[in-house]
Amino acid sequence: MKALAADGIVLRHPEGRVVWYSLDPRNAERVDALLGHDAARPETELDLPRIVEDLAERYRGTFSAETVERYVSESHELLSSDSPTPLLGSRIAAFATLRLDALARSKGTHHAVPEVLFVCVENAGRSQLAAGILRQLAGDRVLVRTAGSAPADAVRATIVTALDEIGVPLGGEFPKPLTDEAVRAADVVVTMGCGDACPVYPGRRYLDWDIEDPVGKPLDSIRAIRDDIDARVRALLAELVPG
Repeated sequence: MKALAADGIVLRHPEGRVVWYSLDPRNAERVDALLGHDAARPETELDLPRIVEDLAERYRGTFSAETVERYVSESHELLSSDSPTPLLGSRIAAFATLRLDALARSKGTHHAVPEVLFVCVENAGRSQLAAGILRQLAGDRVLVRTAGSAPADAVRATIVTALDEIGVPLGGEFPKPLTDEAVRAADVVVTMGCGDACPVYPGRRYLDWDIEDPVGKPLDSIRAIRDDIDARVRALLAELVPG
């Protein structure tokens, strides 16, 4: 509480030997943003035509506006659910961008760097751990993507914590559906507990890592899962980028 008071998050109210704390209303939005409080989040109106327009400009000369519009529309359908999704517009734009990049890459004949796709069921645990660690270790030497056969709404807080402990940022990552173009673009597809959900294409290397599911596990168990994944990722990186 002292740290929160020093940072201006809470106000200190001493009453004799008892001290009460209350949320500083000037920082209520900071707390709501941190906790993801849906009630405090202002209502937003998706401007899909604007997203299409901006991405059409980005991919001018690569894809037609009609192709961009189709991918934005499909991404909207894939990411929308009955429950409220935080930052849906940003996620749609990011997911459509990832899919269009993968489509462009799959049509190319030469890949400057190898691409690895990590797939698990919800794309909220094992695949995010693996991707975060590989991005941190490889930098721009490897292109890393993730997907889920049945993606969750958000990456689990314990996964974020387990990565943060070793200095690996999650960034703007969020669970994404598994798509055909993501598999086609990858050089290596690593699956973790998602069964036969991943389509198989010739010319790709497929690895199935038998890793414990972190769902419902305490942080100590997730640390062990993280370290198991870390060892496997380091071995894979040594194969992809020798020396």
